[in-house]
Amino acid sequence: MPNGLPRKIKLAFITQAAIGSILISLGILLAGLVVRESVLTERMQGEVDQYWENVQVDPDYPLPRTSSMVGYVDLPDAPSAELPSGLRDLPPGLHPLPEQAQMAYVDERAEGRFYILFASALVDRAILYTGLASLLISLLATYLISWHTYRISKRLVVPVSWLAGVVRDWDPRAPDAQMVAPSNLPGDAGMEVRRLSRSLAELAERVGEFVARERDFTRDASHELRTPLTVIRVATDLLLSDPEMSARSHRSLLRVQRAGRDMEAVIDAFLILAREADVALQSEAVDVAEIVHDEVDRVRPMLVGKPVEVEVIDEGAPRLVAPPKVLNVMVGNLVSNAARFTDRGRIEVRMAPDRIEIRDTGIGMGEDALRNAFKPFYRHDFSREEGKGMGLSIVHRLGERFGWPVTLDSRVDSGTVATIRFVQPQGDN
Repeated sequence: MPNGLPRKIKLAFITQAAIGSILISLGILLAGLVVRESVLTERMQGEVDQYWENVQVDPDYPLPRTSSMVGYVDLPDAPSAELPSGLRDLPPGLHPLPEQAQMAYVDERAEGRFYILFASALVDRAILYTGLASLLISLLATYLISWHTYRISKRLVVPVSWLAGVVRDWDPRAPDAQMVAPSNLPGDAGMEVRRLSRSLAELAERVGEFVARERDFTRDASHELRTPLTVIRVATDLLLSDPEMSARSHRSLLRVQRAGRDMEAVIDAFLILAREADVALQSEAVDVAEIVHDEVDRVRPMLVGKPVEVEVIDEGAPRLVAPPKVLNVMVGNLVSNAARFTDRGRIEVRMAPDRIEIRDTGIGMGEDALRNAFKPFYRHDFSREEGKGMGLSIVHRLGERFGWPVTLDSRVDSGTVATIRFVQPQGDN
């Protein structure tokens, strides 16, 4: 895991050590400057005080003159003739003289004005060596503590990182619970990591059982649910072929037949959506025009007795390499909706190379209905007994699953336009 917790912890400690080094260096530098000024001021002030005390006892007491220090004094009635130029203009206090590599200290009293020139190289070297030694010791201690803390943190984090790597490599369809069993953990894993390992192992077992149940249900449902629907469809076809059947019975059988076909389409859609996203359905070259004509023919019985004209317009229907049942379910639901909510006027199904449009002159939908149209079980018109509010939700989910986005454009009492777009058409027209 190149960007895992161990690497992030390592970078955090390196950053911490670098920032600490900079702050320690700056702190020691500033402390050295403060100590230097304080030591020099105290040293020279002591010389000044000692000189004035001795002068009170002996007026001829000599000025301090050593290898590193020279003193001068301006008395009120006798200015010093030996005083170097420029010193007389300095205010009281400590002043650096970079050109002479000296420090000048000026003390002013009623008795007179006292000047001391001090060669500070020795003090500077002492402070420099002390500062460097302190800096090295501080940095070494910081690095050792950071390294030790990093090693301890890494030992605590490595088992968690190991668990994350194992879970990352899991097959979501068949997670191996044994891979994260506590017995397989690194030796230095703590109690919390072992608890996490046990929880992940239990979760993997439950996920495996759930996937197995779902797989079994999908397999069994595809057979068990289709069998009775097939029987209903065959039986209604036989009964509808009876010329002696009454008109009332004929209408009832047509409703049974339509309900069976709707149920079959819903089952197909649910079985498709129940498949995992990375498990491809069996695809083949499908003729969009053929699918559209088949679905339109299936809904024509719904329009018997309604003054509604149905027209299919082919402006270059494509051939797609895709699961054929998906497009059947999508087109069938949209055309059925158009037939269900159109009492008079026209239904037009227009095919183009990149889309299918189903346009009707039905009751239409307002803005609120459009916002909720793709929600499961949402029904715009409860006065109509047909439909359970699942059709558009199924169409929308299938479109998202297979890259065929579905859009609706509608106005109340002006009809609806439903569009299936083929984002990446395949095959030849």
